[in-house]
Amino acid sequence: MSAQKPTLSYADAGVNIDAGNAFVGRIKSAVASTMRPEVIGGLGGFGALFKADFSAMKEPVLVSSTDGVGTKLLLLQQYKRPTVAGVDAVAMCVNDMAAQAAEPLFFLDYLASGTLDEDTLAGVVEGIAEACRICECALIGGETAEMPGMYAPGHYDIGGFSVGVVDRAQVIDGSTIADGDVILGLASSGPHSNGFSLIRKLLELRGDDWAGDVLSDGTTAVDAVLAATRLYVPAVKAMQAAGVTVHGYSHITGGGMFDNIERIFPADTAATVDISAWPVPPVFEYLLEVADVARNERYRTFNMGIGFAVILPAAAVEQAESVLRQAGETVYRIGTITRRDAAEAVVTLVG
Repeated sequence: MSAQKPTLSYADAGVNIDAGNAFVGRIKSAVASTMRPEVIGGLGGFGALFKADFSAMKEPVLVSSTDGVGTKLLLLQQYKRPTVAGVDAVAMCVNDMAAQAAEPLFFLDYLASGTLDEDTLAGVVEGIAEACRICECALIGGETAEMPGMYAPGHYDIGGFSVGVVDRAQVIDGSTIADGDVILGLASSGPHSNGFSLIRKLLELRGDDWAGDVLSDGTTAVDAVLAATRLYVPAVKAMQAAGVTVHGYSHITGGGMFDNIERIFPADTAATVDISAWPVPPVFEYLLEVADVARNERYRTFNMGIGFAVILPAAAVEQAESVLRQAGETVYRIGTITRRDAAEAVVTLVG
């Protein structure tokens, strides 16, 4: 005679459908606060609907971007800062699109955890909504996956995806960068969401009590290290509205000052970046004082205080500085563009 079979439900396996539905209800107001007129319907459909109107453009081009938060997420989870995770997920996508002068239209998120912690995941979505509001980008949909056994207790992961648009004639791709151009650097808010595998190694050298340390500017180490990524979409929109001539934008992410500037350069141009032109934020001094990290390694791994670069003709610099400062940016003149031979370095640091 066979043994009686156990009675099992999805909840017994670690997935609570009712909790998931309650979570969707909780985040509806945050999502609604990001809506644009083009969005049709709301949460709950099998797909998100967006009725695009590009009648004001001659040749609209869609621009897409996807990214995550990287290993910064481990520290954000440890120090319970889910809102920052949400902001970062948006920023890493829309800042990339801004570097091509595209306007972000909508954003989708993917949230996965072992067990749905409503307060934590709601905090992530609230951060996403906050960033979307700043960028006038609709949080149009997303997915929340509860996957017991895949993630350790208290851990979650987030991925972001965004779509934007730009008129083809207005695309900024670096192709017009020329000898004599100037590089303006826009201040970062800290490490943003890059280099955290090295940051975590540096913090390990400091020990478990690093979070309470106070930096030279009076901020606590944990606040400085885990500050949300700055959103540069409003700055680019302000430049477009003012009609400033721009030859190139660069979002300074992984690869730092070297790779992210180099990737948009024509083959015959080079950049000289004066690293003495801006103050290195105290958070980087704090992180790097515990180990010998070579100068070029620092500027290839971290943004070192510059989160976004604008490359433009010298004649447009004063107008651009005025527009950017009015948009709330801290601006530095950090470099110049010259011609180069094939054997020369594309980006050279001085200062």
